[in-house]
Amino acid sequence: MSPRLFFRRVAIAEAITWALLLAGMFLKYVTETTELGVQVFGMVHGVVFVAYCVTTVLVAVDQRWSFGRTLLGLAAAVPPFFTVLFDWYAERRGAIADTWRLRDADPSGPLQRTAAWLIRNPARGAVTGVVAVAALTGLALLVGPPA
Repeated sequence: MSPRLFFRRVAIAEAITWALLLAGMFLKYVTETTELGVQVFGMVHGVVFVAYCVTTVLVAVDQRWSFGRTLLGLAAAVPPFFTVLFDWYAERRGAIADTWRLRDADPSGPLQRTAAWLIRNPARGAVTGVVAVAALTGLALLVGPPA
């Protein structure tokens, strides 16, 4: 899967989980009918939020994004639906290619070596990604919900 398609799918998934969480919040706080939507979609959104952040860092390292662009990509996960806007912005500026640069290029530095290993070993990379998302989500749960 290309970095463009991979990033887009995760960005859209993050926006969809935002919509589901907002619907759950409407049911909880406006109609006061149920908390189930927030309980379920809050967790789903949290997991996809972490997956989006991991994906953003991987794509940023592979595509050689500046620190500012990477930070903007990560910050886009906070307001609802901004991940889709950031995806649009990055594509319009040619910041996401159709191929993984580190699939063939020599990595320099520990971040690029790690990204290259993940990209060159897709099955192991996917498992590593799932483990990283689970571990980071678990850490977020230990810290507690956002205030």
